[in-house]
Amino acid sequence: MTNHNFEHDCKKIHDSLGGLSQLVPSLSCLTILERQQLRETYKTVYGEDLISQLQRYDEDGFSSMKFSTLSLWMLCPHDRDAFVAREALQQDETNFKALVEIFVGRKSSHIVLITQAYHKMFRRQLDQDIMNLDPPHPFQKILTALSASHKAHQADISHHISKCDARRLYETGEGSLGAIDEAVVLEILSKRSIPQLKLTFLSYKHIYGHDYTKSIKRGNYGQFGKSLMVVVNCICNQAYYYAKELYTSIKREKRDIGTLARTLVSRADIDMDEIRRVFKEKYEKELGDFICESIPCGDYRDFLVALATKTCTPSNIYSN
Repeated sequence: MTNHNFEHDCKKIHDSLGGLSQLVPSLSCLTILERQQLRETYKTVYGEDLISQLQRYDEDGFSSMKFSTLSLWMLCPHDRDAFVAREALQQDETNFKALVEIFVGRKSSHIVLITQAYHKMFRRQLDQDIMNLDPPHPFQKILTALSASHKAHQADISHHISKCDARRLYETGEGSLGAIDEAVVLEILSKRSIPQLKLTFLSYKHIYGHDYTKSIKRGNYGQFGKSLMVVVNCICNQAYYYAKELYTSIKREKRDIGTLARTLVSRADIDMDEIRRVFKEKYEKELGDFICESIPCGDYRDFLVALATKTCTPSNIYSN
């Protein structure tokens, strides 16, 4: 739909709500800017928000998952992340991974926009909602620390700091006789940027000859250690992390379509090329083929495959 007449595009969408099969290829190819422009044009021409229209048809009983995923795709990134965060917090079992992916995968400037969007959309404070979760969970401490890091860190990364922090992590972990000192780990997470933390974990491997995650496994640090493992894996190699998430979301006994759709929508504009490469290398299957084999045929599957096979121009606007 690039360089198309957006009014014509809007008419096609307006006339096709409830049956968007023929629009799946073109909608999936839109860039962030084009999706925003299409949404603005739709509002101008029809006096209605395109997202609201998609949600209304969802409520009227059309394919709910399809329209939910389309709505996420059409939202601007910070509104989408705010919606995903709220949905993660409202589930019976809090989806901490979805929250980690936001705080690890977004730049500090984008986190500010997410928290503002969250407050505007839900009249609530994101940080407060995370802290107030009950029953308490170690992920809350880690997410609160990551949130603080976006407010406190310096933009430049330092090799000296990374080596110092790596040694502190060693001394409070496998280099000590007792349990891990959570306070030290949380302090480092709260004061360093995501790029700085990634450099710290690289320094750890360089100094001690193995990944920090191996140290966590050896230490048997309980639920805090398991939560920390998720964060470290997401920081150190995002393409590997998301390739694994996509694979396990489908291979679980109860297929996790929510994780599959959220991951495809959130990464399609960022690093889907790299995720596909890692997926094929690790699982010896093309990601698009894997989805085709696992999801019933239809326009919803076609939309997911289109996102999975999307050729993206990596953007550093809102991702680390």
